[in-house]
Amino acid sequence: MTQDQWSTVDRYFTDLLAPADEALAAALADSTAAGLPEIAVAPNQGKLLSLLVAVAGARSVLEIGTLGGYSTIWMARALPADGRMVSLEYNPAHADVARANIARAGLDKIVEVRTGAALDSLPQLEAEGAGPFDFVFIDADKVNNPHYVEWALRLSRPGTVIVVDNVGRGGAVVDAESTEPAITGTRAMFELVSREPRLDATAFQTVGVKGYDGLLMARVVA
Repeated sequence: MTQDQWSTVDRYFTDLLAPADEALAAALADSTAAGLPEIAVAPNQGKLLSLLVAVAGARSVLEIGTLGGYSTIWMARALPADGRMVSLEYNPAHADVARANIARAGLDKIVEVRTGAALDSLPQLEAEGAGPFDFVFIDADKVNNPHYVEWALRLSRPGTVIVVDNVGRGGAVVDAESTEPAITGTRAMFELVSREPRLDATAFQTVGVKGYDGLLMARVVA
C-alpha cells in the first residue's frame, strides 16, 4: 500500500469515529498559523489516547511534549471533572499557543502547561509531590526518551499506563549502527523498558496520515 492509501483509510476511520469539533479543529488551525511544526498526533491517534485514559480510569495525566495542545485536549476530555493534567513544553511560544487552545476547549481549570526543559520540570514535580500520575504520554525530543521513561516510573504507581509516541522512526529503529540521536535515544528507551521489571510493555507499528511509525505502551506492575 502507498502513503495515499494509508491516509485515505485514516480519513475514513476519522470521519466515522473521531470527527473534528470546533475546539480540536481550531487547535490545529491556530497551531499552523503560529508556525508550529505540523507533528501533532493524528485525529484517530488522539481518540486512541482519549480512550486509553478512560479505560485506565485515570484521574491524573502527565504529558511530556505539549506542542499546540491538540493531544492535550483529547486526553483532558477523558478525565473526570475533578481530574488534573500537567503538560510540559520546552518552547514558550508553543506553550502560549497550547494554553489558548486548551482554554478555548474549556479545559484550563484542569490542565496546567509548564514551560521549560522537561528534565528540569520533572524533578520539580517530584519535589512538589505532584505524583503519582495514572497516565503518562511521552512525545517530546526522542534523544531523551530513556530519561523520560525513568521519570515516568518515578512519578507513577502500580497500574499507571505509559505511552511513548514515534518509536518506529519509519523503520529506522532497527538500525543498530545509526548515530542519529532520535534513533539512538529510541533504541536506548526500548532497551531500558525491556530490562525494567516494573514495566509490562509492547510496541506496534502504525501507518496513516502521519506516515510509518509506531507506539510503545507499558503498564507499571510494581
